[in-house]
Amino acid sequence: MTKQQLFEQIRKKQSFLCVGLDTDIKKIPEHLLDTEDPVYEFNKAIINTTAPYCVAYKPNLAFYESEGAKGWITFEKTVAYIRQRYPEQFIIADAKRGDIGNTGEMYARTFFDEVKLDAVTVAPYMGKDSVKPFLAYPERWVILLALTSNEGSLDFQLTEDRNGERLFEKVLRVSQQWATGEQMMYVVGATKGKLFEDVRKIVPGHFLLVPGVGAQGGSLEEVCRYGMNKSCGLLVNSSRGIIYADSSEDFSYTAAQEARKLQQEMKEMLGKFCG
Repeated sequence: MTKQQLFEQIRKKQSFLCVGLDTDIKKIPEHLLDTEDPVYEFNKAIINTTAPYCVAYKPNLAFYESEGAKGWITFEKTVAYIRQRYPEQFIIADAKRGDIGNTGEMYARTFFDEVKLDAVTVAPYMGKDSVKPFLAYPERWVILLALTSNEGSLDFQLTEDRNGERLFEKVLRVSQQWATGEQMMYVVGATKGKLFEDVRKIVPGHFLLVPGVGAQGGSLEEVCRYGMNKSCGLLVNSSRGIIYADSSEDFSYTAAQEARKLQQEMKEMLGKFCG
């Protein structure tokens, strides 16, 4: 999916919502546990009801890999289901890969050749060598970790060099030598507030994947005020706040209601900051 195609979906749906499929078998409704593949059944139900309100889905690989081979099968089935039923959706593997050489090439082959995803999250710590294998696939995306929401982000990401440049700023600046905004996005946590202004000084036209709205306390309005550009430039992720909003047999209906609430807020933000 190209950048323009993604923006067209955002305009069409008046939404830049990404639904995170962080599906934990220990948290899904009990009535699904008797099915052959409980996580897949849960995912299907969530996808079917939330698809009208979002433009992307983001399965978190840890939740599938923790179940071994059967978890990986569930992951592949989930992606195939979205591709078949909702081909307009942008699908992100939240995998946080970041190795070099043949290993990086195998990761890229896994996600882009075999599973046929649109994007994968990648850690930049090992530099260009760890990112380049993923950039060999046209119309596939690297989503580079830049400024995250977690408390430990302070340990490294905000440290300054002797010239006063913070590490996340260096990641943004240097990585632009590797790919354009047609193939690279950045992860910027929703809890970072006005730091979005600093991000946009360096990458004004890139898309940002923004986790942390909802359960982690990030403000959607603040994200949009400081982070939105004329092409929207945002994919705002919500996981727990949507998929675990209800543990009853009506879970998918409640998830749809939560997704719709966010979509309505996003429609307002688009009119306010992306006019």
